[in-house]
This record gives sequence, structure tokens and C-alpha cells, in this order.
Amino acid sequence: MPHAHTTHTDFEGLRDQALALRRAGLSRRQIRDRLHIHNNDILNRLLEGEPPPEWTKRPNAKDDLRARARELRLQGWTYDQIQVELGCSKSSISLWVRDLPKPERREPQEQAKLAARKRWEHELTIRDENRQHTKEAAKQAIGDLSPRELFLVGVGLYWAEGSKDKPYDRRENVAFVNSDPGMIQVFLAWLDLLGVDRERLRYSVMIHENADVAGAERYWAELVGTDRPTFNKTTLKKHNPKTVRKNVGDSYRGCLVIKVLKGADLYRRIEGSWYGIVLGATRQHDQMSG
Repeated sequence: MPHAHTTHTDFEGLRDQALALRRAGLSRRQIRDRLHIHNNDILNRLLEGEPPPEWTKRPNAKDDLRARARELRLQGWTYDQIQVELGCSKSSISLWVRDLPKPERREPQEQAKLAARKRWEHELTIRDENRQHTKEAAKQAIGDLSPRELFLVGVGLYWAEGSKDKPYDRRENVAFVNSDPGMIQVFLAWLDLLGVDRERLRYSVMIHENADVAGAERYWAELVGTDRPTFNKTTLKKHNPKTVRKNVGDSYRGCLVIKVLKGADLYRRIEGSWYGIVLGATRQHDQMSG
């Protein structure tokens, strides 16, 4: 009977997954949602013989379970839902929550909406896990940068975010402005690679006047490894009451400005290197197209 064999194989595979999740400390409800199992009898069969996680064996485990059961009951959970979540018997649950008000019976339409919302929350969790996995894999794939790689990255970084000389405004100055601490760290590593002495650098902060100015100055000073007194005067941006700013909160620290003294020769090297990159990329493209 090939069909029966396939069904048995599928069940055993699902049981292996359920046992692995249980041994990882997941609750019954978490396992149910993770594997999309909506039948308590099937879930019981999958977990048959597997002892509860270690956290349920703590001296106060019963008290913790009772408190959690009461919390869930107050949120409107049914006995079945609490049983799946905590792995307790219905008799225990009934004993623990019998003094609490019975949840209002939801209309079928409301139950459907709640179920849809639960599924969507689960889907968002999976998507976030996948997103973080992709980012972490990409980060690890970079590895150490060679001096040439760091040099090319730095040139591109500066040409995107640094000040540039214009035909109508001759300024061969090296000045870099950014709010991303990672960008600042890469830029400083690049300057070190080029042999630019840190004593030639001057820092200043640009930030909205109603932000935590002193906190931002401390943050940037610690990031670049210098004392706050060595910073130039902070530039305060006037607040426009007609605009709604989104760059607020503890994470907002304005921008850091880094200027290189006597940087005309360095600027010329940067500009020349950038156009060398453009030329190299163009040749590469032409070769691939040909």
C-alpha cells in the first residue's frame, strides 16, 4: 500500500520536527503554530512519550503555569487553547481559573478575524526570521577586506557622501557628513589606510536644536575615540513647527562632520581614483557585452 507508507513517512517526519521543537523548549501551542497543526489529538500523538521541557520541572513550575493560565484566561482564551499552550490537563486549568469570569463568546466572523490575525502575526515572524537570516549570511560572506577592497569602498563612499569640487565653486576640500555610525567607522578606517594622521581631522556635530545635543556629542566623541573638547562648535538646526520629524528618540544623534586639514592633494587623489573606477567599470561592462 504505497499511500499508507507515504502517510506513515510523513507522520514520522512531522513527529521528528515536533520532538525537536519540544526539546528546544517550545510550548505545545508554539509547536502547533510552527507546524500548522490544528488538531489536538494529532499533536498529542506527535509528542507522545516526550517529557515536558526542563523549565516545567522547576520547583515553582506549577505556580508559574497557574499564573500563566490565569493570565491567558483573562485574555479570553478557552480551556482548549490554554491546554495546547501550556500542556496542562483541563482539570488543572479549570481548578486554577474557575473564579475568573468566563470569556465572552465571539461571533464566528470575529473568530475568523482573530484567526486570520494570528496567522498573519505568525507569517510576519517567519518573514522577519528569514530577513535576519539573509542579512546575517550576507554579512558573514564578506569576511576580511583587502587593502585594495577597502580603498575602493572608501573612494565610492566618499564620492557618494563627501563634499565635491564644482566648476562654479572651486573647493578641493575633504569633508564627510553622515548619521550612520557604520559609515563613519568605514571612512575613518579608509583614512587610516591612506596614512591620514588623526591630528589632521576636525569633528563637529549637526543636530536639531530640540534633540539631546550633549548626549549626541558624547556618542560621536566615543565612536571616533576623541575627547569632546576637541570637537568644533555644534551646528544646531532650527525646528520648523510645521514639519513632523521622524528622526526623533534616543537613537537620533544628528550627523557627524569630519574635515581633513590641508586636504587638497587628498581630494585630487579621491577624484582621480573615482573616475578610474568609472573607467574600469565601463571597460568591464563593454567586455561582458562584447
